[in-house]
Amino acid sequence: MSIRALVVAKENEEKPTASVQSLSLDQFPEGEVTVAVEYSTVNYKDGLCLGSGGGLVKHYPHVPGIDFAGTVEASSDERYAPGDKVILTGWRVGEIHWGGYAEKARVPADYLVPLPAGLTTREAMAVGTAGLTAMLAIRALEKHGLVPGKGPVLVTGAAGGVGSVATVLLAQLGHEVAAVTGRPETEDYLRGLGASQIVPREDLNATSKRPLEREIWAGCVDAVGGAMLARVLGQLQYGASAAAVGLAGGADLPATVIPFLLRGINLLGIDSVLQPYESRVDAWERIARDLPRAQLESMVQPAALDDLPRLGKEILAGQVRGRVVVDLNA
Repeated sequence: MSIRALVVAKENEEKPTASVQSLSLDQFPEGEVTVAVEYSTVNYKDGLCLGSGGGLVKHYPHVPGIDFAGTVEASSDERYAPGDKVILTGWRVGEIHWGGYAEKARVPADYLVPLPAGLTTREAMAVGTAGLTAMLAIRALEKHGLVPGKGPVLVTGAAGGVGSVATVLLAQLGHEVAAVTGRPETEDYLRGLGASQIVPREDLNATSKRPLEREIWAGCVDAVGGAMLARVLGQLQYGASAAAVGLAGGADLPATVIPFLLRGINLLGIDSVLQPYESRVDAWERIARDLPRAQLESMVQPAALDDLPRLGKEILAGQVRGRVVVDLNA
């Protein structure tokens, strides 16, 4: 049986190239569960894996796609049976293990979670790794005291995948959302997602000479890192937290310990790749319950396998707004 897949190949020291090819199932890695992939999406890591590899891809040829949703076709694990709807995110699938940019995937059963009731596979990939990360960040902020009414919650990189879902979820949960963006043309989009305040990126992307500024934010979901996160730490309210989910602005953190010592703020690291099974299931259940479908649909940019090389370049350049949903049957 012929299986369409986007394959990234590399010869010696040449630049990797991506193309749609026909494969057979016996070419796929071993795994207890075979899934008919229905939808995938595009994340920053996917952009890296579609291009240079970013140090993530160890062996070629390779099928990228760090998440997917679909229907189980075969399983040697009792937890899953043919016909079950499943989601996969993380576990370095799409990096060191073949991923979701193919009509089928074969993966270890431990990598999967059941699709929550009320959520379609298409909606699950409109959420994807980015949306799961956003929910994990919000749960961490809640565990550290964030409740509606304490003041505005800042979302940096708000027009991106994580930021878009975080904006919708926070607004739905009753928070006042301040969305940071460097693209003025996204203001209407962000307000449509529920942002009540738009913060220009230039207001926050310069390191402050003062370790503490006026207390503004009741919390922060930060996808940028770098100088912007350092600046935000000095603007958090007493005892508030920032959840760090990305490094679009760089991996350095030019900050001091003063905000931690004098305001008792918290910097929370969010990882979605190795998140335990129970935590994943709980996060997906909350997504199914709390995420309004109308706003979710407004984020979606549909795509097919042939579009992925272009979209990979665009997401690395910060040119992708919202969420890309890749239809494997298109």
